[in-house]
Amino acid sequence: MKFCIIGLGRFGYQLAISLVKHGMEVLAIDQDESIVSTIKDKVTQAICLKVTDEESLRSVGVEEMDTVIVAMGENVEQSILITAVLKKRLNIPHVIARSTNAIHDDILKLVGADKVVLPERYLGKRLATNLSLPFVELIHITDTFSITQMKAPRHFVGKTIAELDLRRTRHVTCVAVKKGTEIVLVDPDYIIMENDILLFSGENKHLAAMVHV
Repeated sequence: MKFCIIGLGRFGYQLAISLVKHGMEVLAIDQDESIVSTIKDKVTQAICLKVTDEESLRSVGVEEMDTVIVAMGENVEQSILITAVLKKRLNIPHVIARSTNAIHDDILKLVGADKVVLPERYLGKRLATNLSLPFVELIHITDTFSITQMKAPRHFVGKTIAELDLRRTRHVTCVAVKKGTEIVLVDPDYIIMENDILLFSGENKHLAAMVHV
């Protein structure tokens, strides 16, 4: 998944680094060149840019991002303008904006923000986990490798684990199936049934992609 963080204050900086640790691609943008220089080796790409300019945002590929986070909050007018440009002009599918108070929160939602967060409620690391791996239950083995569960996708039903060949096609492994409160290990011949809850292991970036299968 591809993320863009606009505004590299304490919140945006920590969020960008945490997303990278979870295996995500991150484009970090800020108007302060000194801040950009300190993060450039910690993210996929870091760019110094006038963040309110629509054409500049287009030129660096913001339209290709799955999610854009407007992380600055202190400059209320600027954060509202950027959020509006992202949603109304660039048609970004998922825009998350940082707010500083209830009124700011309401305006961001009015101009199209899909989600509004306050740093006091969402620390950067916690938000990074929620964005990278949108599963209810998750066990982190390392920063980039986890085990999670999800209901069997409809087109998995009736096929065996071997037929799906998930290691090759999705780079994840189906390790078990949850039957009620019991977890049962599966072998390659196991036939997936409707309503099965499957347990997968793999790198976070590949587990995140499983949401869209």
